[in-house]
Amino acid sequence: MQASGRHAGLGLALISAIAFGGSGVAAKPLIEAGLDPLHMVWLRVAGAALVLSPLAWRHRDLVRRKPLLLAGFGLVAVAGVQAFYFASLSRIPVGVALLLEYLGPALLLGWIRFVQRRPVTRAAAAGAAVAVVGLACVVQIWAGLSLDLLGVLLGLAAACCQAFYFVFADQGSDGDDVPDPMGMIAYGMIVGTLVMTVIARPWQIDWQVLGGDAALGDLMVPAPVLLGWVVLIATVFAYLTGVVSVRKLSPQVAGVVACLEAVVATVLAWVLLGEHLSTWQIIGGALVLGGAFIAQTSRQAAPPGVAEPVAALDRDPSKV
Repeated sequence: MQASGRHAGLGLALISAIAFGGSGVAAKPLIEAGLDPLHMVWLRVAGAALVLSPLAWRHRDLVRRKPLLLAGFGLVAVAGVQAFYFASLSRIPVGVALLLEYLGPALLLGWIRFVQRRPVTRAAAAGAAVAVVGLACVVQIWAGLSLDLLGVLLGLAAACCQAFYFVFADQGSDGDDVPDPMGMIAYGMIVGTLVMTVIARPWQIDWQVLGGDAALGDLMVPAPVLLGWVVLIATVFAYLTGVVSVRKLSPQVAGVVACLEAVVATVLAWVLLGEHLSTWQIIGGALVLGGAFIAQTSRQAAPPGVAEPVAALDRDPSKV
C-alpha cells in the first residue's frame, strides 16, 4: 500500500501537469476572440471559486483552524502566480516569462535546503537542473535575450509564488490536523478571486465574446465550452490533483514533475492549434521528461543517527 501510494502520487502529479497544461490551449482562442488576458484569469479563478463554493461551506471550519494557510494559498499560489506572470509578460517575451516562472521547483529546493534546513536528495536536485535546461529549450530562451530588468524580477516573483504553491500544499500533511484539499483549494480560489477582482477589473469584461464561438485550430467551438474546460479541468481538477500529489510525494519531487506542464502546453498547441514544434523544443521536452524521471527516483533521507529500515524504502516520502 505504501509503494502504491507513491505510484498514485506520481500519477496524480502527471495528471495535474496535463490538466494545467491544457489551460493555455483553451484560453488562447478566447483571448484571440477579444477577451483581455487578465479578464480570462479572473473568469478562471472566479469560476473555480463558484464551483467550489459548496465545498467551502462544507469545510467552513478551516477558516477558524487554518486562516493563515488559506489566505497564503489564495494570495500566493492562486493570485500571485497569475498576477506576476501576466505582469512579466507585458515587459519580456512569453517564452522567457514562462521559463522564469518554472524556476519555481529550483527555488523550492533552495527553500527546503537553506530555510527549512532539510536535506535535498541528489536525484531531486539533478532532476530540477535537467528540467530547467529542458525548459530553456522548450521556450527557446535565446529568442528573447534582450531583457527588461523589471520584467525579469516580475517573472522571478511568479517563480517564488509557484514554489510556495508546493510549500502550502504540503502544510499539515504530517500532522493530525490535516486540512482537506478540496476545502483548502475552495478558499484559496475565493481569496484569489477577491485579489484578482482588484487587479483585473472584471466589470470591463466584453461579455459578448463569451456568447459566441472561438477558433480552436480549424474548429469553431462555443466559447462557454472552452471556458468550462479552463474552469473545471485546468483549474479545479488540476489544483486538486496537484495538492494531493504533493502530499503523496514531496514538494521537491512534485515540483519537478510539474515542469511537464510547459511541455504539455507546447505539444497541445502543436496538435490543436497547429503551432510548429522545432527540433530544440522536442529535445527540450525530452530533457524535461528525463528530469522528472530522475527526480521521482529520489528517496527520503533518514534522520541523522537513525538507521533506515529496508521496509521504509517504499514508504510514501511526503514528509520532506
